[in-house]
Amino acid sequence: MWVIVGLGNYGSKYSKTRHNLGFMVLDNIAEFFDIEFEEKKDYLIGRGSIEGQDVLLIEPLTFMNNSGIAVRGVFKKFNLLPENLIVVHDDLDMDTGKLKIKKNGSSGGHKGVESIIQHIGTKEFIRVKIGIGRDLEMRAEDYVLKKFRKDEIPVIKDAIKRAEGAVTVILSERVERAMSKFN
Repeated sequence: MWVIVGLGNYGSKYSKTRHNLGFMVLDNIAEFFDIEFEEKKDYLIGRGSIEGQDVLLIEPLTFMNNSGIAVRGVFKKFNLLPENLIVVHDDLDMDTGKLKIKKNGSSGGHKGVESIIQHIGTKEFIRVKIGIGRDLEMRAEDYVLKKFRKDEIPVIKDAIKRAEGAVTVILSERVERAMSKFN
């Protein structure tokens, strides 16, 4: 079974902000593959099948910096392996809309990813990163909680569709194929 975690902050206040790209991608995947979410204590969970693979879609309700709490809970409940984990998240250090798939590595300063690493005890999981750019005149903590500018919306909508495609290719053809196709 695969676990696909989208990172974001729960609640309507944050729904269209840069830091919620992971949630946006998972919502798109859930709609496309007709997977419904159900609310648990620390996360929303959707169970379904994508490309013949059983999947759990997870949106942590613990807020970004504590995402690992929810992921650890899912891992314990379902007895899962980190090599079957895909985390979808925003990235300040990439141009808006750019996509990058990584097999493992450090958090790159992303506090949600860092929380997952700390709580599951490994860096060995797949990341689908979507660039949100950076505003050098604004603190990163403030910038990530801003909504996208009007001119960025078509770029982000396209990036969300490409991220959905990347996840699908990871599940059907392996991560290396997805990396060569989407990076």
